[in-house]
Amino acid sequence: MKTKESRFQVHDELTAPERSVPVLKGALAGGGQLSNIVGVLAGSPAVLRAYARFRSELRHGALPAATQQRIALAVAEHQESDYALATLQRTARDAGLGLDEIALAREFDSRDQREAVLLRFLHALLEAEGPPPLHLHEEAREAGWSDEQILEAVANVALASFGNLITRAGDVPLDGSAEEARLAQAA
Repeated sequence: MKTKESRFQVHDELTAPERSVPVLKGALAGGGQLSNIVGVLAGSPAVLRAYARFRSELRHGALPAATQQRIALAVAEHQESDYALATLQRTARDAGLGLDEIALAREFDSRDQREAVLLRFLHALLEAEGPPPLHLHEEAREAGWSDEQILEAVANVALASFGNLITRAGDVPLDGSAEEARLAQAA
C-alpha cells in the first residue's frame, strides 16, 4: 500500500533545520505527534515560527474556540482542503461542536444566529473582489461582535487559508497516512 508523498519533506525533530527544532519540540511536548503540515513548515524555520506565533496568539485571543473552529471549517470547505477538513472534524468536536454544527459551519452557517452573522460576513469577504458589503459588517457589530473579534475572525480566515495553501502546494498527505503505510509494509 503506497501513500501519497508530500512534495516538501515532512520533517521531524531529527531531520528539521536546527532553528526549527525548538518549535517542533514544543509542539511534541504539547501534543505527542507532529502533524504533517507542521513537519512541512519545519523546512523553513522562519515560516514555522511565524505560523506557530500567529496560531498561538489567535488561540489566546477574544474569539471562542468553537468560533475559531467554525471559521476554519468554513474556509476549508470553501477552499476544498481535504487535509484541513480531516483534522477539523476531530478538533471541532473537541471544541464542543456537534455534527450538525460542523455541517452548517462548512456552509458558512450556524444555528446560533450570532455565529451565523459572523460567518456570512466572512463568506462575503472571501467571495468579494473588494470589501464585503457594509451591511454585513454592521450586522456583525449589531449581533454583538466587537471590532477586536471581527479582526480576529479575519485573521483566522487568513491563518486557515495559509494552511490550506501550504498543504495544497506541497500536496501534503493526511496525518497518519505515512505511519499507516509503514505499518502495512511491516506486516
